[in-house]
Amino acid sequence: MSSDQFVNLETLAIHAGQELDPTTLSRAVPLYQTTSYGFKDTKHAANLFSLKEFGNIYTRLMNPTTDVFEKRVAALEGGAAALATASGQAAITYSILNIAEAGDEIVAASSLYGGTYNLFSTTLPKLGINVKFVNPEDPNNFTEAITEKTKAIYAETIGNPKGDILDIEAVAQVAHDHQIPLIVDNTFPSPYLLQPLKHGADIVVHSATKFIGGHGTSIGGVIVDSGKFDWSSTSKYPGLTTPDPSYHGVVYTERLGQLHILLRQESSYYEI
Repeated sequence: MSSDQFVNLETLAIHAGQELDPTTLSRAVPLYQTTSYGFKDTKHAANLFSLKEFGNIYTRLMNPTTDVFEKRVAALEGGAAALATASGQAAITYSILNIAEAGDEIVAASSLYGGTYNLFSTTLPKLGINVKFVNPEDPNNFTEAITEKTKAIYAETIGNPKGDILDIEAVAQVAHDHQIPLIVDNTFPSPYLLQPLKHGADIVVHSATKFIGGHGTSIGGVIVDSGKFDWSSTSKYPGLTTPDPSYHGVVYTERLGQLHILLRQESSYYEI
């Protein structure tokens, strides 16, 4: 069921991202408690693993139950897509490590959740990523901290636990003027009260443990991408804009299936 069919946030929270299970037509979202999935045939499997066709391969990568949750949160935030993680800290970590590496910098608001501050001040520097902290009350503070090494601006829409409110539009403009994305943690207000992507943010992260989970019974996180930031507008993000060498294995694996044909033809040339 497409989220485009829904208008009210309350309805999105109940129905967005869900297609009726084709086998049972279950009204509720089924729990797919499995590690792996079957394939229609070898061609179907090959297409999935070579990313030529979208589908389920392995639950670490994709699970139908998780997929509904991801699509639902993306719909609530007005984003293009989402990725669920094991915790809010995992969501924040992935959002940074996918665009930054050793030698890079992040400019972050100093008003942050304690776990995030520890990640930025202690863990990321061990990986070679330097984080500069600035007072978020003045957007110019972010501007002054940006260098050629800066890969993103990070802040919380409402600081935890200070409660200060970020000027999302102003800080997003600073980020975009320097061709870098604005990543915001929207855990405190949740998409029910605030949708940062509508105000210029590029990536939203959540600790789903809080208001999204609502009952304190589980730990989770989620990353939402607006789909609007042009990663190819700068050379800062080769991991997102250039060929991934890991696909070389797919190329050679496919070619091996034709090896006997190629060698047979080549041998016939010599016989002639």
